[in-house]
Amino acid sequence: MKQEGKIFGINGPVVTVKGSDKLEMLEMVYVGEQKLIGEVIDIKKDSVLVQVYEETTGLKVGEKIYSSGNPLSVTLGPGIIGNVFDGIQRPLEDILSKSGSFIGKGLEIQPLNINKKWDVVASVVVGDELEGGQIIAEVIETDLVTHKIMVPPNKSGKVIKVVKDGTYTINDTIVQIENDNNEIENLTLVQKWPVRESRPFTKRMRMRKPLITGQRVIDTFFPIAKGGTAAIPGGFGTGKTMTQHQLAKWSDADIIVYIGCGERGNEISEVLEDFPKLIDPKSGKSLMDRTILIANTSNMPVAAREASIYTGITLAEYYRDMGYHVAIMADSTSRWAEALREISGRLEEMPAEEGFPAYLPSRLSQFYERAGYVENLNQTEGSVSIIGAVSPQGGDFSEPVTQNTKRFIRCFWALDRQLAYSRHYPAIHWLDSYSEYVDDLTAWYEENISQDFFEFCTKMRLLLQEESKLMEIVKLIGPDVLPEGQKLILDVSRIIRLGFLQQNAFHEVDTYVPIKKQYEMMKVIIYLYEKAKDLIKRDIPVSQLRETGVFDEIIKMKYSTSNDNLNDFDRLYELIDQQYEQLIESYRLFERKKQS
Repeated sequence: MKQEGKIFGINGPVVTVKGSDKLEMLEMVYVGEQKLIGEVIDIKKDSVLVQVYEETTGLKVGEKIYSSGNPLSVTLGPGIIGNVFDGIQRPLEDILSKSGSFIGKGLEIQPLNINKKWDVVASVVVGDELEGGQIIAEVIETDLVTHKIMVPPNKSGKVIKVVKDGTYTINDTIVQIENDNNEIENLTLVQKWPVRESRPFTKRMRMRKPLITGQRVIDTFFPIAKGGTAAIPGGFGTGKTMTQHQLAKWSDADIIVYIGCGERGNEISEVLEDFPKLIDPKSGKSLMDRTILIANTSNMPVAAREASIYTGITLAEYYRDMGYHVAIMADSTSRWAEALREISGRLEEMPAEEGFPAYLPSRLSQFYERAGYVENLNQTEGSVSIIGAVSPQGGDFSEPVTQNTKRFIRCFWALDRQLAYSRHYPAIHWLDSYSEYVDDLTAWYEENISQDFFEFCTKMRLLLQEESKLMEIVKLIGPDVLPEGQKLILDVSRIIRLGFLQQNAFHEVDTYVPIKKQYEMMKVIIYLYEKAKDLIKRDIPVSQLRETGVFDEIIKMKYSTSNDNLNDFDRLYELIDQQYEQLIESYRLFERKKQS
């Protein structure tokens, strides 16, 4: 480290440096005698502004600044999965052992364990020509993830030495290559990458596969594609964090990156306590064997909150390059935007709407545009899906963060306060939400589930829209004056809301529902609706069908039918047919008596 200037002024996390003309934009620096981690964010004629990612209490004017010569980067290698990092990739367990329950300042902590030995199996031989991104070895990182060691994207050359298969630390050389300039380069198990720079890939591909979440309202009404982007906006208490927890637990992504960005400490501690106890439904192993947690709570330094988003997306891209499908849960991008606003204010920049900086849209786009389904440099396919929670103050979706987020995402899961207060979870409102991935995913659903999957979805959504219109009339004059066909719409819509869209995260059967069972549930509801319409044509009132209890039985099917045995639905079809026939027979007897 080389000294480059001294502190001239301190304004919270923003430090003014004078006496240096060597510092570069976005370079990582060490601030003061405690060597606090910072990043150059502005260079002027006679001064440099540094954003410090640690608490600046105690810093003094005149303390030295040290240059690292590199941009703010993350260390990529075995040991990331199952770990818990802060916003700048420092492992919290190591911080705990060094400084106790509170994060000390200027801690020099390695992001990954440099002493642990990993079983390495090389996949190249001497004489191979290697390009950036090519896989050179494999390491069993956890029971669920095989870590593929890759050539850094900016390196290439001919293999001149390969170590024998065995155990090595992350800094041991496993392959030596000779580049075009006849220089020898050592390839280890780790590489570094700047967090603000996207990792390269061969080409971006069309998104054709859904990210199956096991949550009915998402998988059927508002699906998201692998490599897609989604936002979950909602006011306080509407279930943003709980919805993201469900997606993290049950989605069919290979790897989950959960970023707790500026959220309350008790919510993050709940994640840290719950996730290690959870079992991955696909493998029966611990969910942490495929999860990375980045914890940056609201009481941590505000600048690190801004960096945590980029740390998370870079880790996700790294595993995408191995051929994995990665899902990022960012909770919440509003807190990240608030960090931008605070730092912008300290920089005395001209504020835009509600005090947010004018570059808020470009920063949001830089984050969400790093999602995608791609062909990697090593010819594998991988994806990064981003699901960001948004916390608009007062639940006002017209505020800047929500509105600008909508410009860069294609899936909008709007949480409704009234639904949440009535204990309807997930509180995703079916009229305010949308997904632009339906057309892209239709072929997959038709091929793997059924040709009429989205036909049923459309019918159910139309019924809910019709119910919304009818409820305006019902509030004024009551339901009794409605014709029988409209009464049926209200009854079936109630089944859709309570029996299909409402889902119990704490019920062992209902917390996760396979996509084929979701289809069968829709099919039963539409079958009941068609049968009931036929009864109305025969002048049999809906109230008679309601009194049979069949509506309540259909609502209970989410608990009464198995996730594994879809034959359970045969009983429901038989029940509907039985009640239908009985009502028809009763109607015939009544007609005969009338005639006689």
